[in-house]
Amino acid sequence: MNKPDPRAESGFSYSRAYFEELVDAALSHAKKLGATDAGAEASEGCGLSVSVRKGELENVERNRDKSLGVTVYLGQRRGNASTSDFSRAAIEQTVQAAYDIARFTAEDPMAGLPDAEDIASHADTQRELDLFHPWSIDSAQAAELARVTEAAAFKTDKRITNSEGAAVSAQQSHFFSAHTRGFRGGYPSSRHSISVSPIAGKGAGMQRDYWYSSHRHPEDLALPEAIGRYAAERALSRLKSRKISTREVPVLFESPLAAGLLGALVQALSGGALYRKSSFLLDSLGQQVLPAHIDLLEDPFLLRGKGSSPFDEEGVRVQPRSVINAGRVQGYFLSSYSARKLGMKTTGNAGGSHNLILSSRLTKAGDDLDAMLKKLGTGLFVTELMGQGVNYVTGDYSRGASGFWVEKGRIAYPVEEITIAGNMKDMLMGITAVGADAYNYGAKTVGSILVNRMKVAGS
Repeated sequence: MNKPDPRAESGFSYSRAYFEELVDAALSHAKKLGATDAGAEASEGCGLSVSVRKGELENVERNRDKSLGVTVYLGQRRGNASTSDFSRAAIEQTVQAAYDIARFTAEDPMAGLPDAEDIASHADTQRELDLFHPWSIDSAQAAELARVTEAAAFKTDKRITNSEGAAVSAQQSHFFSAHTRGFRGGYPSSRHSISVSPIAGKGAGMQRDYWYSSHRHPEDLALPEAIGRYAAERALSRLKSRKISTREVPVLFESPLAAGLLGALVQALSGGALYRKSSFLLDSLGQQVLPAHIDLLEDPFLLRGKGSSPFDEEGVRVQPRSVINAGRVQGYFLSSYSARKLGMKTTGNAGGSHNLILSSRLTKAGDDLDAMLKKLGTGLFVTELMGQGVNYVTGDYSRGASGFWVEKGRIAYPVEEITIAGNMKDMLMGITAVGADAYNYGAKTVGSILVNRMKVAGS
């Protein structure tokens, strides 16, 4: 086996060709042992994370990790093992370990590699999605960028009295994966971010907030001054927060939180939850789960998208699709295994959803946050949620919250120490508007969401 070529890809210690050799060696040894089928993936990640607090350097971390994972099938029995040692002996020991686990694992009639017709072709794997943009920033430059971000927060207003710090992160990785049913593919990718958490006020009245920017390409990141200023404005807006009495009112979820609602919907439509019957949306294919003005699209091929990929984690072909059309479920999120459990076909979602875009046919270009507050009228505008209060079996929803009380379409005052509660089925069907203030949170893009009625528990 050839030695790794450290110059092969920017910043990486191992080349794609070297990873192909590792994977082929693992698959060859699995076949030699008598495996019915096998898959393997070699990967490497590296990066830099730097944080400062009150202008002083706090942390500098460099990370570099590597791994070879192997899956061995003996009929319908499966075993997995992994190693960070790329020597020939370690690879053979890892394959042997996966083989031994498979020997003593109970048969699972649904286990196995993807069906041949679902596997991504060579042409599929070559699709260019513009995912790799290494950031050649050193620790001194990253620290200065973090300082500029935090300084911008302090300069915004003298009531910004403290900070939990600012951070800059530059990360990149690459992998190669293959299995014995003909799939071969891999690609490099990157993810970079700038963030800051300022604190406003003094004593018992202190309030904190944060903001960040995260993208594949460093040139797409927001300006550090803008991130710092906006984070400061968010913290300042929370000063003199009040409690409110218990009531039932419309609730507007700020766009980053609306992405969380979309995440709950995705979880309820995912194969694992469906075949285990731990979803509040069982048997919802073709059913109305959102109002008729709502659509949900999935597009794995968005250039520089944080959820973009030419194939899923099993090497299955992916494609853009309508998940929800006019409020009706058109498809679930399925891997090969969960699809077999449900008697269906994989949707190319092993490893999760790709780029999701939730939209309303009623949304106009001018439906920014101010317009959404006018649609809210009198009610609660939520900007922070606490806890993990979603019961995916029943759909019951209860979260600690803070935000703003809104009267006649205008923010009246900040509120805190409240709980919002409802049922996800009712909340989803009660979406009356989606804002044009679209926000990208990982693989999800959605504007602010207005829910017609929820219980708000206060003092």
